[in-house]
Amino acid sequence: MPVPFTQTKETYDIIVVGSGLGGLTTANRLAYCGHKVLLLEHHHRLGGLATWFKRRGHIFDISLHGFPYGMVKTCKKYWNKEIMQSIVQLKNIVFDNPQFSLQTTFDREDFTHILETVFKIPVATVNRFFTVVSGMNFYDDQTMTTRELFEEFFPGRSDIHRFLMEPITYANGSTLEDPAITYGIVFSNFMNKGVFTFEGGTDKLIGMMADELERNGVTICTNVKVDKIIVEKGKVRGIEAHGKTIGSKAVVSNSGITNTIYNLTERNAFSEEFLEKAAAIRINNSSCQVYMGIKEGEGINDVGDLLFTSTAAEFDSTELLDRETKSKTFSIYYPKTRPGLNRYTIVASMNSRYEDWAELEEDRYQEEKRSLIARSLRDLDRYLPGVAQKIDWTEAATPKTFNRYTLHTSGTSFGTKFEGLDVSRSIFKEVAGLFHVGSVGIIMSGWLGAINYGVIVSNDVDSYLRS
Repeated sequence: MPVPFTQTKETYDIIVVGSGLGGLTTANRLAYCGHKVLLLEHHHRLGGLATWFKRRGHIFDISLHGFPYGMVKTCKKYWNKEIMQSIVQLKNIVFDNPQFSLQTTFDREDFTHILETVFKIPVATVNRFFTVVSGMNFYDDQTMTTRELFEEFFPGRSDIHRFLMEPITYANGSTLEDPAITYGIVFSNFMNKGVFTFEGGTDKLIGMMADELERNGVTICTNVKVDKIIVEKGKVRGIEAHGKTIGSKAVVSNSGITNTIYNLTERNAFSEEFLEKAAAIRINNSSCQVYMGIKEGEGINDVGDLLFTSTAAEFDSTELLDRETKSKTFSIYYPKTRPGLNRYTIVASMNSRYEDWAELEEDRYQEEKRSLIARSLRDLDRYLPGVAQKIDWTEAATPKTFNRYTLHTSGTSFGTKFEGLDVSRSIFKEVAGLFHVGSVGIIMSGWLGAINYGVIVSNDVDSYLRS
């Protein structure tokens, strides 16, 4: 259980600021290695965007909508076997738009079959495409865009571009103009064995992670907003929060990289060259979501686990970000998702721009949220006719909502564009003992990216402390 901030010690080996999946993993690994770790979270609940809320008996997951098979190995190796055993596959992924309508298990074998039989692409071309994207890594040439990659293998086929790109855009906010490696690495992860989720919901997962943290000796404090990371003579000395100073040899910020540089650390801690790199970081876009709860005792037909739906004529990254976009993903939670809770919930997710919502006057803001709910209900009715009569709770979240609860710059759901990765990875070279973990560079986003990045950063911190 979290302890009151007033009961914390004067010093720790490491302080982790923020409890997203990257922060949780970093704290867990460092404590497992024998370091004394303090984990501070400004919200009353751990998890960052991996979180949930309750309304009228419903439990709504914010981001439990699908991740690659790699989570199985990662959770087993860096968390525990019990967490790994709760990961299950989502086998019914639906695409429905004016260009095509189909179902898939979202793995390489089925994608190959669909590209060959539905889109009439020679299997040799398909295999060559998969070989290229599966071989991509961080150090490849970044000049090729995803659009150029698609045109090389499937020229002029906007339908195939949509089939391959739309799910990844919802997963990490990437566009056709981003570097091809930011697409290829993520796409090939999913293509391994399909899309998976956590049986029991995010609340169960975070509860299991919190138990593991406590077994490893991590001190956890919630409702603590860190005001400042203290740096003296080029080295981290600790943090300030709630009028209290706590010393440490290292600080790991799980806040956004821009928050870490501009809000938590004083400017004079960094070189001008580093600040120039930081100034070039582009914040990725955010999300809107609509949460819908089905009345107790009511049920709905199984129409798929993830529904990538759109009435837009073609895939367009700009259209996906429009406040009145015609495209959205429905994540449908059946009772099997949360065994023991015989309820159905639905989450509609859309990509969005912070500025489109932040600049609205309050009355207009509330009106636009109501319109967002109405459009989502209308689109859902195409798959579940009359479903509105079975719903007893609707609620909308916008980039402003995500900004409020996560403190992410501009409420970003996906961190930064690719240039954020280099800044995040090099911050400890600027300030000894200062590390960053979080969604950066598109690749290090989503559940798997966040946890794996937590492992990488924990290794960096451990090496630093032992040196």
